[in-house]
Amino acid sequence: MLKKLVILVVLLGVMAAGALGWSYQQVKSSLNAPVANSEPVLLAVKSGTSFRGLLAQLDSDDIIPVSPWTRWIPKLEPQLTRLKSGTYLVAPGMTLRDVLALVASGREHQFSITLVEGDRFTDWRAQLAEAPFITHASEGMSEAEVAKAIGANVNKLEGYLLPETYHYTAGTSDLDVLRRAYRDMAELLDSAWKSRDQSIPLKTPYEALIMASIIEKETAVDGERGVVSSVFMNRLDKGMRLQTDPTVIYGMGDKYDGNIRKRDLRTPTPYNTYTIFGLPPTPIAMPSKASVLAAVKPDQSSYFYFVADGKGGHTFSRTLAEHNRAVRVYLKSLRK
Repeated sequence: MLKKLVILVVLLGVMAAGALGWSYQQVKSSLNAPVANSEPVLLAVKSGTSFRGLLAQLDSDDIIPVSPWTRWIPKLEPQLTRLKSGTYLVAPGMTLRDVLALVASGREHQFSITLVEGDRFTDWRAQLAEAPFITHASEGMSEAEVAKAIGANVNKLEGYLLPETYHYTAGTSDLDVLRRAYRDMAELLDSAWKSRDQSIPLKTPYEALIMASIIEKETAVDGERGVVSSVFMNRLDKGMRLQTDPTVIYGMGDKYDGNIRKRDLRTPTPYNTYTIFGLPPTPIAMPSKASVLAAVKPDQSSYFYFVADGKGGHTFSRTLAEHNRAVRVYLKSLRK
């Protein structure tokens, strides 16, 4: 009788061990279950979400169906249940284990926004207003109020922000992005001004910023920025007006309809460099790093004029007669 009892206990032990082993494999299998989405999807995990709550969310979002075995994961791999709130990118090919490990790591998805050189502050605000997963903290604020909020002691932010691709996580405010752009431009301008060509006719870093914005609007060709800068420096040295169309356009504001007429060139505004000497009062756009560097270290040239060549670049001239010939060539190319 005792022998039979021992055999029964052993059999029960073997069966229990087998059941445990099988259960273990089922839990492991559930962790290796692939996600159902064939495209990347964003998973927003709110603060306070429990492990079971996350499983239910994954099921309801059709990312991974709930398995009876998934509830045992905390017993088997508790490190996968220490969830951190945030927005995560679930990519095709991931498994439940991958998703849980990602949420436990806190490595949120990085969104990006490219703030383009040559644009104005109003363009950037409109772009930020449409950016996904950004908190619009600046809504309803004036430009001066935005400037104060990001630590800029100015009323007008034109030119003060560095064009760049900025990365952010969900919930980042537009002011945070602008604050980074302001800090980056301040660091760039400070460094550039300290290493400037001492012979340039610019008195302050702000004047360099104004010049950089004009260069930015005049050419998008990297190899031309230094030459364009030299033209404006030469004109300033000689006491000539800059006579650059982008300043006229900026001064026209909403009146600009895509065309500049002779009367526009003759209409005085604080920005019309056909009617004023020297620089306009503020930058006219957000200048790139390349334009800032060109403003403080222009090429050495004897050019005083330039005009579009019809091929994406410009023709540079030393004299007005040369310039007028280049203008005629350009106008001829337009007619063709």
